[in-house]
Amino acid sequence: MLEFIIKLHPEISIKSKSVRKRQTLLLERNIKTILKQLDEQVLVTNNFDHLTVSIDSNCSDLRSRMIERLACIPGIVAFSQMQSLEFTDLHDIFLQVAAVYQTQLPGKTFCVRVRRQGTHSFSSLDAERYIGGGLNQLVSSARVQLKKPDITIKLEIKQDKFLLVAETFAGMGGFPLPSQSDVLSLISGGYDSAVASYFMIRKGLRTHYLFFNLGGAAHEAGVREIAFYLWQKYSLSHRVKFVSVDFAPVVAEILEKVDSGLMGVVLKRMMMRAASQVAASLDIKAIVTGESIGQVASQTITNLAVIDRVTETLILRPLIYQDKQEIIDIARKIGVEELARTMPEYCGVISKSPTVNAVLAEVEATEANCDPAVLAEVIASTKVLDIRTIEYQAEQQARTVATEDVLPADAIVLDIRAPDETETKPLQLRSHQVLEIPFFRLASKFPELDQSQQYYCYCERGVMSRLQALLLQEMGFTNVAVYRP
Repeated sequence: MLEFIIKLHPEISIKSKSVRKRQTLLLERNIKTILKQLDEQVLVTNNFDHLTVSIDSNCSDLRSRMIERLACIPGIVAFSQMQSLEFTDLHDIFLQVAAVYQTQLPGKTFCVRVRRQGTHSFSSLDAERYIGGGLNQLVSSARVQLKKPDITIKLEIKQDKFLLVAETFAGMGGFPLPSQSDVLSLISGGYDSAVASYFMIRKGLRTHYLFFNLGGAAHEAGVREIAFYLWQKYSLSHRVKFVSVDFAPVVAEILEKVDSGLMGVVLKRMMMRAASQVAASLDIKAIVTGESIGQVASQTITNLAVIDRVTETLILRPLIYQDKQEIIDIARKIGVEELARTMPEYCGVISKSPTVNAVLAEVEATEANCDPAVLAEVIASTKVLDIRTIEYQAEQQARTVATEDVLPADAIVLDIRAPDETETKPLQLRSHQVLEIPFFRLASKFPELDQSQQYYCYCERGVMSRLQALLLQEMGFTNVAVYRP
C-alpha cells in the first residue's frame, strides 16, 4: 500500500478554525481531483491538522507519479511517504528503521519520535531511547539532538504494526486553489509572465491567462504551450481560461500616431485598458503582470504610475522587486526556463529613446490621436478558450497538420516530450528511428535536421506535438506531421 501524510502550509495552520477548515476542505478536494486521474481508488482523509493519502498498490511508477503531482499542488508545504510494517519486538523495529535511515544519517543530527497505541512491553519513551541509541551507535558521525534536528524520525506503533516515515518531499507551499479568488495574468511567453503566473497560483488564486498576440499563429501556439504547461503542472484541479487578443492593429495605430519616446508607455496603457475590459467581462477583479522595477524603460516608478492611471482595476506585480537572474532561476525551477528562452521576441513598439519619466497629460494628449474604435474592435474579437479544451483547439488550429497512427517505412519520429518523461517511459519503435528533442528545443534544432526526410512529432497526449507541428509549418517546414499510435 502507498500511504502519504500531507503537511499543511504553515500560514494555513495559524488561521482561525473556520478558515482553516475551509482551506483544508479545498485542499482535500483538489488532491482528490488530481490524484483520481492516476487511480480512481485513491483515498484522501482530512484530519484537520493534516491529510492522508492512501491507495492499495505498491507500483513504483504510480508512486513516482503521485509524488510528482503532490509536489505541485498549492497548499502542501511537505508530504511524507509512510511504510506500514510488522514487528516482533523493539529490536526488530530498530532494525527496520535502520534499514531505511542508515544512509540518510551520516553527518546529521537526528531525533526519534514515537507515538504508541496498544499493549506492549515498552513505552513510547523506551522506544525512542532504544532506537535513537542504536542508530547513534550504528552511524558514528550522526548525533542525537532533541531540538531542531536535521532529521526527525517519526514512528506510530499500533499493536503488532508500526508506521514509519520512509521519505519526506517538499511541496510548493502557498494556499489551496481557489481560496483567494480569480486573477487574469498577462502572459507573453517570456520568463517574467510565466513566473508571475506561478506565484499567483501558489498564493491560491485561480489564474486565467490573457495573451496579446503580436506575432501571429506561431506566437500564440508557443504561448499556449506555456499556459497549458503551468495549468497542467500547478493548477490541474480547476478549470481556467486562455484569452487571446489580436493586438497587431493597435500596435500599427501606435506606430503611426504616437511620439516615439511614449510608444512603450502608450502600448502598456492600451493593454491595461483591454485587460480591464476582458477581466470585467469574466467577473475577475485583478490583473497580474510580470513587470519589475527598472527592468525596461516602461517599468520605472514614474511610468508604472502613469500606466496604472488608465484603469481602476487592481494591478498585481508579484515580481516588482525581483532581479532578472532571480526570475530566470525561478523559471528554471518551475520548468519553464528553456521554453521561455526559445520563445521568439515580438517587440511591436520599439523606441530609440524611450522616456523614463512620462507625464500623464502628455501621454493622454498623444493617445487622443489614436482611433478608439481600433481598440474596441480588437477587444470585441477576443477569443476565450477553456484551457481544458486546448487539446481540441490545437487540433482545430492544426487541422492542416497530418496525423498518422501507422508510420511510413522511412519515417523518423521526433519524441518531443520533456527529458524526465522520455527517461521514465522511453519511446521504443523497432522499425523506425526515434530522435529525442524536447519541445522547447524543437524550433531551434529542427532546421539542423536532414530536410530530405519526413518527420513525425510524438508526445503522450498529442497536444504539444500538434502545436509544435503547427509552429514548424508557420516557420516554413512542410516535412512534419504528427504520430499518434
